[in-house]
Amino acid sequence: MTSGPPTDPPRRRLRGPGRARRLLLVIVAVVVVLVAGLAVYTLTTEETPTLVIYTYPSLFGGSDCGATNWSTVFGSFESAHHIHIDVECPAGTLASTLLAQQNAPVADLVIGLDELTAPAADADHLLIPYAPPELAQVSPTLVAELSPDDAVVPYEWGFLGIDYNSSFLNATDGAVAHATFPDFVANSSWARQLLIEDPSVDITGEEFLVWEIEYYEHVLHEPWQGFWSSVLPNLPPPATDWGTAFGEFTSPTHNPQMVVSYTTDPAYAAAYGQAGAYNSTVSWWNGTAYGWRTIYGIGIVAGTHHLALDEAFENWFLGGTVQSLIPLNEWEYPANGTIPLPSVYDAAINPATVTPLNADVTPSQVAGNLTGWVDTWLTLATGAG
Repeated sequence: MTSGPPTDPPRRRLRGPGRARRLLLVIVAVVVVLVAGLAVYTLTTEETPTLVIYTYPSLFGGSDCGATNWSTVFGSFESAHHIHIDVECPAGTLASTLLAQQNAPVADLVIGLDELTAPAADADHLLIPYAPPELAQVSPTLVAELSPDDAVVPYEWGFLGIDYNSSFLNATDGAVAHATFPDFVANSSWARQLLIEDPSVDITGEEFLVWEIEYYEHVLHEPWQGFWSSVLPNLPPPATDWGTAFGEFTSPTHNPQMVVSYTTDPAYAAAYGQAGAYNSTVSWWNGTAYGWRTIYGIGIVAGTHHLALDEAFENWFLGGTVQSLIPLNEWEYPANGTIPLPSVYDAAINPATVTPLNADVTPSQVAGNLTGWVDTWLTLATGAG
């Protein structure tokens, strides 16, 4: 491996293209009729059933909708069930694509809806609830925070984090390791070093916004807007996506010195020979660590052509063969609680020590409020500019 932290880690980079859905819906809607017709023709003329799965390009460390270990995830299931699996990574978000295709669904399964998009997809009746047997190995808390009716079942999870490099740790005499959101209000020098993702176009940015809102409303019991009014004039211009933000943070210039990312990043650094190059923190208050839990799930698309196969695949996806690939490929925690973690995860914050703020808001409340929260943030950001 070359010296210096990796700038393009094989994870998450293309997971959440963000709210480009508003521009893509018309295009997708025009194309879907043609695609749906082709799919029906294919399914009726092939002897081997085809299972169509929508997901994100970087699933299991892939790029451009493919990974070397996809044969383990998809190929083994194909062989066991004598079927063909067609994996597609649609433009825009997964939820917006399913909504555009609601009247002529193409996919049978969707992998990658998260704690923000799953509730919206469920509310739009885009999914068929199903509780696979392997769900017994998944914490009921994860299920409740993602989709209480099992329309989307968790396969991985983690916590958002604020990554900081060793230089900034030293500059703050270690204080950044137990940072609070008010620290960024009180210290403009801190705010100038924090790169966030734009919540109007990026899913990580949206998740950070929800994290900040829940922290202010349920920990500090203060209006959440005041944080942004104070820090936006000092923050670097928000990044358009997580990959861009993380690339700037890990660049040779070490500028900026903090980025909104994930608490498992130190484990990733350790795995690639960069232990200690950067660490991650959550949001503290009075000795307690508070964080926002990210949860990703798999769901069955309403209108599927292969319900029995979909159910079998969901169960397969939560089993040990697939779940064991998650820690070193997705760099998240497997939802199946029986899967051991690699030793590099010792470098990450112990998630058991973090209080998830997700418990203070239901998935349906998130779905109902998210657009308004983002619009308010945009108003504040425009005023700050």
